[in-house]
Amino acid sequence: MRSNKFKSVRQHFHPESRIFLGKNTLMQLALGKTPEDEHADNLRRVSELCCGSVGMLMTSRGRKEVEEYFHNLCEEDFARAGATATRRVVVTGDMVGRHPVSMMEPFRKLGLPVEVQNGTIGFVGGKTEFVLCKEGQTLSAEDCKLLVHFGFALAEFRVALVCRWENGEFESYL
Repeated sequence: MRSNKFKSVRQHFHPESRIFLGKNTLMQLALGKTPEDEHADNLRRVSELCCGSVGMLMTSRGRKEVEEYFHNLCEEDFARAGATATRRVVVTGDMVGRHPVSMMEPFRKLGLPVEVQNGTIGFVGGKTEFVLCKEGQTLSAEDCKLLVHFGFALAEFRVALVCRWENGEFESYL
């Protein structure tokens, strides 16, 4: 989970709310795993859903407001290794030429066929463009670094609500 993306979420719900992103086992222990050790009624059911990339929002705001906010929350983000490319990305010679010559070696290490041509970076063999990724392709770590260098955000940051607990009443959104 990218906690830097949660800055705007934290600011939106500040000061009457808290967001917890951390170890799932610790959150499970704090909430309780059985009826005997749960802090309040039905919190063990919330505890059961603390697995994977999850966080908790504790707020005094209304249900409708919270659900609407997260339903509308969507920000562009850079893809991570293992993600699937959502579109074809082509890097042109002009895009490469805007970078300083000192970037030639890092680009080469990331798999971009570049060389110095008349004091600027250009593609090897006089090519004018390079296909960085194709739609449906699984992205490598190198592909993702190149996408960041050239400013292509192929992923979306979204938050899906998993459940809701209020005054002992539990509701699952799954």
